[in-house]
Amino acid sequence: MQQLREPSASESYFWPSVWAIVLHVLVFGMLFVSFAFTPELPPAKPIVQATLYQLKSKSQATTQTNQKIAGEAKKSAARQTEVEQMEQKKVEQEAVKAAEQKKEEAAQKAEEAKKADESKKAEEAKKADEAKKADDAKKAAEAKKAEEKQLADIAKKKAEEEAKKAAEEEAKKAAAEEAKKKIVEDAKKKAAEDAKKKAEAEEAKKKIAEDAKKKAAADAAKKKSQEAARKSAEDKKAQALADLLSDTPQRQQALADEQGDEVAGSFDDLIRARAAEGWARPPSARKGMTVVLQIGMLPDGTVTSVGVARSSGDGPFDASAVAAVKNIGRLTEMQGMKPSDFAPYRSFKMTFTPEDLAL
Repeated sequence: MQQLREPSASESYFWPSVWAIVLHVLVFGMLFVSFAFTPELPPAKPIVQATLYQLKSKSQATTQTNQKIAGEAKKSAARQTEVEQMEQKKVEQEAVKAAEQKKEEAAQKAEEAKKADESKKAEEAKKADEAKKADDAKKAAEAKKAEEKQLADIAKKKAEEEAKKAAEEEAKKAAAEEAKKKIVEDAKKKAAEDAKKKAEAEEAKKKIAEDAKKKAAADAAKKKSQEAARKSAEDKKAQALADLLSDTPQRQQALADEQGDEVAGSFDDLIRARAAEGWARPPSARKGMTVVLQIGMLPDGTVTSVGVARSSGDGPFDASAVAAVKNIGRLTEMQGMKPSDFAPYRSFKMTFTPEDLAL
């Protein structure tokens, strides 16, 4: 409801000024009416005027009598005038009194009108205050309703958030359970795979041990065969030297030439055999590979240098062949050879294959 506007100062003095003017007009009007309706006063009695004529012929007593009558008439006229003035004054007083009474009545009416106006204003102010209170109550109710709605929205939003959070927690819990289940399954699979790998490793280890055992037996047999071949070669060499010493010079020369070729072939085999003893075959070695090594030796059989003259195309195999020859160290069997027989071994080339070294 629209609030009442407070009156300004000019508006506050307007109506009292109007009522004052109206009140004066009413007073003057009543005075005019009172004078208009004032009853007519009785006509004034004529004043007796006496004229004394003194006759020269009259006596002193007559003169005194006349003077006394004139005095009485003068007093009577004065009393009449005083009575008329008193009546006139009384009429005027009654008129003033009536005017004052009318003025009081007008003032009373104005006061009643003022009170009525003030009562009306008070009633209007009361109504305005009640309307304001009603409007304030309405606004308060609307504010309370809005607040309740806001609280309800907040509660609803909070409930939705809690429900969403609960759903997320449930999803997380389900995901955790699924992850845990998967971890257990993965652990079982891994354990099975590890067991399988362990079994395979044990089997491979067992096979390697068996292969190593077979290889050791084969190496022992080969070494025994090589040792027998070496001993046979040494025996042949000793027999050849004996034959050279016991035969004729021509016979000795022929035998020496023949024996030199045999000794050279025997030393090549001896070098291969000794190299095979300290050589580890690399995994990359394949059948058909061939490496040519340049070897340098001293007359006492010491290996001084080993290099690759022609590669097999596989670095590990070439390096393993070089290391195997270097590991020979010194061939004591070559001690006592003739310079002519040793000359080819001072610096020579030898061909090595996987079949020669790792069988």
